Amino acid sequence: MVFLVSCLSSTVQAQEDYFGIDTKAKKPKSNSSIGNAARNVISAISLDVTGGYGYHLHSLNFISTDYTAYPITFQGEEAAPGISFGEEVNFRGSNFALPVNAGVKIDLFGIATIGGGVAREWGRMNAPTYNDYAFNYATHAYVFDKLYGTVGIIIYDARKRASFLNWRYRKYSGSNTYMQAERKLRLRQHYPWRFILEGEAGQIMIRESFDPNLVATDPFYGVGLRVERELSEYVKVFIKPNFEVRRMELQNPTLEENQLFIQQLMTLNAGLSLRMPGTKRCKVSGCGVKMKHIHDGVEYRGSSIFNMQNRKIGQW
Repeated sequence: MVFLVSCLSSTVQAQEDYFGIDTKAKKPKSNSSIGNAARNVISAISLDVTGGYGYHLHSLNFISTDYTAYPITFQGEEAAPGISFGEEVNFRGSNFALPVNAGVKIDLFGIATIGGGVAREWGRMNAPTYNDYAFNYATHAYVFDKLYGTVGIIIYDARKRASFLNWRYRKYSGSNTYMQAERKLRLRQHYPWRFILEGEAGQIMIRESFDPNLVATDPFYGVGLRVERELSEYVKVFIKPNFEVRRMELQNPTLEENQLFIQQLMTLNAGLSLRMPGTKRCKVSGCGVKMKHIHDGVEYRGSSIFNMQNRKIGQW
């Protein structure tokens, strides 16, 4: 009887730990409960850096009691017919922009994300036109800074893929060994993609303006689709097409009237995301384990954050 209990005990221990590689579901990252909770929070935080290219459409909804007080020129060959008193006209133009972003993201239980960041944008601004009229800005370049927050909904990732596969194979009986084996094989496959629908809002800060009378009074709003590709548990690359709407004003101090300036920016950004490692790197002397493993009840990682931690065949 004692021999049987001893065998069962050794079997349980063997199931929990293979050469320091723990197979239990819960793996503490610290010796204390507070430290473990803190490391779990840290592991949900990611740092992002992005850059991209943008194309913007801009319009100036112009209405004035005296259009001659503005830098408007007529470019036609015949005599200028003039703009009528109180007539509302829409000057339109387009050009390019180069945005750079740095931000922080927090993963909320694999369901959603929240975050924020700062950005700088260098852009060109040509003179918008209406028929044969052009509104001539002081310069043709601008520099904007942005302070923004984001909220995202995870549309599809490895977890949702697993749920979808289980739903898709639900019609096959458990005795159908071929289809069940196919389901398990597909569930074990590594799926590195994640799709997030993100909305953002923030404030524009004008550093260098194309017109000295331009004032950013309203917040801007944007929406984008973030497509991530996992390189390791902690490092991802991503692209994000984004659409953004901004409303500003050209304030004329002499006439005490404002002209509405609207900018619609479409960008394609590419970036790198680094998730903070909640699991400490193993520094035990003589330990050569490359996978995640246990020392004195605490989980450690055996590889750099740029490598897959629990690598499989073909990933070494």
